[in-house]
Amino acid sequence: MDKLRMESPDLVQGNVEKIAALFPNCVTEGPDGHGGLKKAVDFDKLRQMLSGDVLEGDEAYEFTWVGKKAAMVEANKPTRQTLRPCPEESKNWDTTENLYIEGDNLQVLKLLQESYLGKVKMIYIDPPYNTGHDFIYNDHFAMDKDEYEQQTSMYDEDGNRNFTENTDSNPRFHSDWCSMMYSRLMLARNLLTEDGVIVISIDDIEQTNVRKICDEVFGCENFVSQFIWHSRQNKDNRNISGVSIDHEYLICYSKTTNQRLFYGTERKTEQYTNPDNDPRGPWTSANMVGLATADARPNLHYDLVNPETGVNYGCPAKGWRYDKDTMKKLISDGRIIWPESPTGRPRKKAFLYELSDNLPGFSSVITDGIYTNTATKELANLFDGRHYFDFPKPSLLLQQFVGQITKGNDIILDFFSGSASTAHAVIAQNFQDVYNGKRGNRKFIMVQLPEKCKENSELYRAGYTTICDIGKERIRRAGEYEYRDIRSTMGNTMRWNEEERKRQGSAYICPEDVDIGFRVFKLDDSNMRDVYFAPDDYTQDMLSMMESNIKPDRTALDLLFGCLLEWGLPLSMPYRSETIDGCTVHTYNDGDLIACFDEKIPATVIEAIARRKPLRAVFRDAGFTTSPEKINLTEIFKLLAPDTRIKVI
Repeated sequence: MDKLRMESPDLVQGNVEKIAALFPNCVTEGPDGHGGLKKAVDFDKLRQMLSGDVLEGDEAYEFTWVGKKAAMVEANKPTRQTLRPCPEESKNWDTTENLYIEGDNLQVLKLLQESYLGKVKMIYIDPPYNTGHDFIYNDHFAMDKDEYEQQTSMYDEDGNRNFTENTDSNPRFHSDWCSMMYSRLMLARNLLTEDGVIVISIDDIEQTNVRKICDEVFGCENFVSQFIWHSRQNKDNRNISGVSIDHEYLICYSKTTNQRLFYGTERKTEQYTNPDNDPRGPWTSANMVGLATADARPNLHYDLVNPETGVNYGCPAKGWRYDKDTMKKLISDGRIIWPESPTGRPRKKAFLYELSDNLPGFSSVITDGIYTNTATKELANLFDGRHYFDFPKPSLLLQQFVGQITKGNDIILDFFSGSASTAHAVIAQNFQDVYNGKRGNRKFIMVQLPEKCKENSELYRAGYTTICDIGKERIRRAGEYEYRDIRSTMGNTMRWNEEERKRQGSAYICPEDVDIGFRVFKLDDSNMRDVYFAPDDYTQDMLSMMESNIKPDRTALDLLFGCLLEWGLPLSMPYRSETIDGCTVHTYNDGDLIACFDEKIPATVIEAIARRKPLRAVFRDAGFTTSPEKINLTEIFKLLAPDTRIKVI
């Protein structure tokens, strides 16, 4: 029976283990800083093993900046923070599988490393653009924990985190921004599925740096496209050069290569009919007039004659699209539609079945009439005409990527959530699937730093104190809006008729089945007292403080979800709480984990839990006052549930 460590995994030691698996002779032991030993890499031996593949000297292609190494180190450091559940701020807490997490996304990404490792199909982020006025995340990579928390510019008098401006007069203008992005993208890559994709919105100032960072983190061979979005509807004459910057970028990388990610929009097939009962199925007529002059393509210039009637249709000014041999084959296959008039143009039969091998691509230039002001109007429509955000991303833009890249139960992550456009896009696409007769059950994870709203802002005057407040409210309203819209569009059909539901069973699809809720979690310090992590800092006189290693303000729900993170379980599954012989027992996802955090747990409760044979069981250390009680716990599980893994906190 082990203790939960209650911190995110140490990624450095994980990398050492990987090196040990490949080169065991290059891994030795070294001091761990606490009087013990830990595995360490002998880099001299590793260089010898790699021999000719080792770069010597400083002549190598690389992209670097001040603070890059510190950002890399910070990404690998474990965190002792946790996520505290907030059912009262959530929507449909008991049934939803969507998550909204408030907190510094760097720490949140660390906490999600085990629960969502390799499980996220799509990541979309719209990071703060480095304009010289937007805040950036003040990571203070080079400082230890004490220095970090004592920075007067980082926390206000109430202990709340401040934000800083990265002005263009700062000599670290690009370096600070790159450091902020680098560590987060390193962690984000771990969460992607093998066929996962990341899409990053960016402008001209940092797009080259984003490309270089992503080339390093994801691999240049996994670059998919740099989409150009026509984002501005009206021309801007404020630029001193006279150029109106009417576009932004969406940079896309995949985790692995050799896969098709985009399929474009489905072709409209209404024009395909079969008036002559052609056994090859529905068809439409296609133009055969060419595009080249006789000088350029003489083989495409000839008179076309109907062999049955002898009518000569001549040759268009730019010839035909097919040479004589190809045209002869089309005629023999009955693919030519001959007009009655000699002045008409023969056309080709194009069959519907031929589209299966000719799927349209998804254009790298997005000019669908979706502009920044489209998103402004969209938000105003949700919030009674009020203007709350500058330059939000339109959910219609993001919905195109969600619809192209994801399906079924895929997870979409946005760790710069902002106005929660991504969550809106996921909900809207799920409803669109229902409209198309499919089951849309994508899930979202939104992460947002609780940046305070300025007191002179429209948001603050409306009662929203942080960006998270408006983001959560936007998701609530967007879900209801999209539900009403799909019901109105589909009309009063049988899709949600109760008789139809009974008849179809699990195959039944209706708007009511779309998940429009979300569970709220907030990043906080550890559930455990400091003694849990640093016993050497305490003296004999302080033993009275150690009766409980859990902070007094933490609830059983806090402890339950802290254990889920520790054990790598998702935060979105159902659970139930019940009372057994006076003790509260929590069962997560029908037995993935059963926990009891009461003190002095009787043997009858332990037996009841063991008989359910959970995969994992967690108890509070204070639940057992003597060593024989702990031994009894182990023996009961050995007898009734030998495969259950047991830990205490």
